[in-house]
Amino acid sequence: MTDLTLDPADRIAADAPTFTFERNASPIEANERARLLENPGFGRVFTDHMAMIRYSEEKGWHDAKIVPRAPFQMDGASSVLHYAQEIFEGMKAYRLADGSTALFRPEANARRFRDSAIRMAMEPLPEDLFLASVRELVKIEQDWIPEAEGGSLYLRPFMIASEVFLGVKPSSEYLYAVIASSVGAYFKAGAGAVSLWVSQDYTRAAPGGTGAAKCGGNYASSLVAQAEATRKGCDQVLFLDAVERRWIEELGGMNIFFVFDDGTLATPPLTGTILPGITRDSIITMARDMGLTVREEPYAIDQCRADAESGRLREAFACGTAAVVAPIGMMKMADGDFTIGSGGPGQTTMRIRDALTSVQRGKLPDPRGWVEQIA
Repeated sequence: MTDLTLDPADRIAADAPTFTFERNASPIEANERARLLENPGFGRVFTDHMAMIRYSEEKGWHDAKIVPRAPFQMDGASSVLHYAQEIFEGMKAYRLADGSTALFRPEANARRFRDSAIRMAMEPLPEDLFLASVRELVKIEQDWIPEAEGGSLYLRPFMIASEVFLGVKPSSEYLYAVIASSVGAYFKAGAGAVSLWVSQDYTRAAPGGTGAAKCGGNYASSLVAQAEATRKGCDQVLFLDAVERRWIEELGGMNIFFVFDDGTLATPPLTGTILPGITRDSIITMARDMGLTVREEPYAIDQCRADAESGRLREAFACGTAAVVAPIGMMKMADGDFTIGSGGPGQTTMRIRDALTSVQRGKLPDPRGWVEQIA
């Protein structure tokens, strides 16, 4: 039900869960916003508003609203600060070819957010509330989508444990929010193919752990390995499995694919230690629609090196919401480096990237109904 006490201009759509809207009294002026959007980079330019919903055992999910973006006030005993009950999502809003605004597979993000909450013993947010919060924020902030090629509005839904209590147990209170950031390309323009440092000292996730959940702890534990990759002159870190330190799993924040000389693709299987990427799933589906064979199977790092050196492995690429598709040209290890294919972007990689981004931005047909036009 819509809150009828609001000015009509500030009402949320009647078919959505109730969100009240408090307009930012001091929004960034249009000329300053235009200046920021000329070269926003990634994750540093934020919009005027955010969505918020609270949960308590007494009231359930309540107080849904869109408010001016502002710092949180938080008690030092809030559970998230001590026991890391926290999850998040990453998704984008795009400007379509006709000038309208759209989301890409938001229902998949809503489902994964719910799955992450269950794994972290947090109260699952109803999927309709997740979707309403994202849709309404985008409608309000659509002018923040950069016009430049590759520009989008990056959305960060997240939930934290907010109960003020120093005890090791699931929180009884949660705060859910969505913030939005105007972004350009994740990697620098002209970067070509990225290089990976294969971490043999650190792992990202173990069987029975939180690898399949999108929680901050997974990323915190990857940072020391990412710092090592940077010292080695690499763009990203590649993690192996935690048991044998042999099987390729994923990058610090992206899934990985391999393209072989017979035209087939392979990607590590989802066994609980790898994040089930929505871009990953989209690529598997689209590649099969293109007539390509895609296998989800284990792939050992020593076999990867041998295949690269023999020419059997022709291409590799990483994928995720932020970077979309990033060609991989080289892998570096403590016992030597090896180049994949020509060391640059491969033909199949670029074909898949172009097809995916063209569907996301409304330049190609969308037979699966993945693109949701919202404004």
